[in-house]
Amino acid sequence: MRGVVASADDRGPRTAGGGVMSLEERLAVDPIACDGHGICKELFPERVRLDDWGYPIIDGRPVSPRLREHAKRAIAACPTLALKLERS
Repeated sequence: MRGVVASADDRGPRTAGGGVMSLEERLAVDPIACDGHGICKELFPERVRLDDWGYPIIDGRPVSPRLREHAKRAIAACPTLALKLERS
């Protein structure tokens, strides 16, 4: 990665200017790929709710490390591969 240097402390990767990079991950859905199966809501209700037609509405808060495995399970189970974790 350009502009990133290794960090010896536990705050994670740092920018070339010395700031700590954000490694927050958020769940995202591709609305074109999604067919509204609703599996994501069943597997990850902490961040997903469904609209009136069964399509997911994603909570935009970062996925905590505690919930990351739940998110990954929902992503893996999506039959249309419409879910992903995005770094912000």
